[in-house]
Amino acid sequence: MIRRGFPVAARLSHHRVLSGVPHVLPRLTSASAFGSSTESLVSRFCVEKTDLKDYVLPNASWFPDMLSMYQEFLEKTKADGWLKLPSFKSNRDHIQGLKIPSGFAVSSGTSSDQGDWRIFIRCIQAEGQGYEYVIFFHPTKKKSVCLFQPGPYLEGSPGCAHGGSLAAMMDETFSKTAYLAGEGLFTLSLNVRFKNFIPVGSLAVLNVDVEKIEDQKIYMSCVTWSRDKQTVYAKSSGVFLQLPLEEDSSP
Repeated sequence: MIRRGFPVAARLSHHRVLSGVPHVLPRLTSASAFGSSTESLVSRFCVEKTDLKDYVLPNASWFPDMLSMYQEFLEKTKADGWLKLPSFKSNRDHIQGLKIPSGFAVSSGTSSDQGDWRIFIRCIQAEGQGYEYVIFFHPTKKKSVCLFQPGPYLEGSPGCAHGGSLAAMMDETFSKTAYLAGEGLFTLSLNVRFKNFIPVGSLAVLNVDVEKIEDQKIYMSCVTWSRDKQTVYAKSSGVFLQLPLEEDSSP
């Protein structure tokens, strides 16, 4: 989601740090710092009413594989506990839900609809030309599935998606999973092993699992498959830093 080192993370904590004074990340206990339940985190992120455009709805550029698997997971949201995560143009549109710690320099009340702000994977406006994706999250299993259809503007080798576009998609899926699974906010590491090319316009399915949460870190793994699970496109792992969030002030 947002890449920061430990020094920056320390500045974003509830402890004031003087400029120029060496500092380290404060030790925090789970009971005192990370007390938000998964249900509470999901309710903050998945706002029920908004005028903002949700970009994870089907459009004319979605190919049959993308549409069919999207419908499969929509059915799972009705009976199997999965949730479809909304995705707005910029993470600043999610700030109310994400509850970024106080001190983070973001102008409150300014949505991306009122400016040029865009999350990187929403930087290409034309439908089907860049990142077409939707993330489903399972609160109990603490895992996510991302359906990703790369467009021609993401080309690397002729006819195939650039590896960096998949890495960015992995990072985004990791970040949303880390937040909802346990207040994970900042990427500490992302390791990717590429296995096969992803044809432009095809469907890549990212399967993310939370492996463990310890020492203020959330460890996750991801395997990216083809639609039929006959081809592994990449395997990756990520570590995200937990940070204490502002208390939810909603009624």
